[in-house]
Amino acid sequence: MLELIMRVLSFRKDRADIIIAEALSILNKGGIVAYPTESFYALGVLATDIVAVKKLFELKKRPADKPLPIIIGDSDILLSIVKSVPDQAKDLITRYWPGPLTIIFEAQDNVPALLTGWTGKVAVRIPGEGIALDLAKSLKMPVTATSANLSASRPAETSEEVINYFRESVDLIIDAGEAPGGMPSTIIDVTVIPPVVLREGRVSLNNIKLSLKAEGIKR
Repeated sequence: MLELIMRVLSFRKDRADIIIAEALSILNKGGIVAYPTESFYALGVLATDIVAVKKLFELKKRPADKPLPIIIGDSDILLSIVKSVPDQAKDLITRYWPGPLTIIFEAQDNVPALLTGWTGKVAVRIPGEGIALDLAKSLKMPVTATSANLSASRPAETSEEVINYFRESVDLIIDAGEAPGGMPSTIIDVTVIPPVVLREGRVSLNNIKLSLKAEGIKR
């Protein structure tokens, strides 16, 4: 595989196509890209590339039983990585995607077991408007969206913090200035009945209950 050397590209709207194309080239070569989301910077590799996924776990020093969340550009891609989309998930998707709601589904067999933390489940969302969504839409494949930090450390809010964590181990950083920070996405598991909110974030538990018209949601 072609050896990659880290680059930092300052994001500008008039250069967005060039920057996204560079990121896609690196991802398709098995590289790691740091990019901003609605809250923090994230680390992306092709979610179906087991070699790249392993490299990302090693880079973050992440325990193998902790799944990696992924982002996608549209709902059609969702059907290629999950076994089914329950009706309750469809309601949530209609209301909150694109946006800060991560939904856990039963994973298709093509999803690396390491990515799922050996649970057979995959955590997915379509991110809100921004660089993360542009990247996922252009890639037309699932990409990891784990926070840009060493496990148990504070998520990076700037490209400088990403560099401090990883030095030359990240192949490209898309620098869009300081990320907003704040609360991460909410996580809900729809593989069980009733669904379970595993983390309350930018989408409140009360709003989810109202959306599903259900009081039996657990957390």
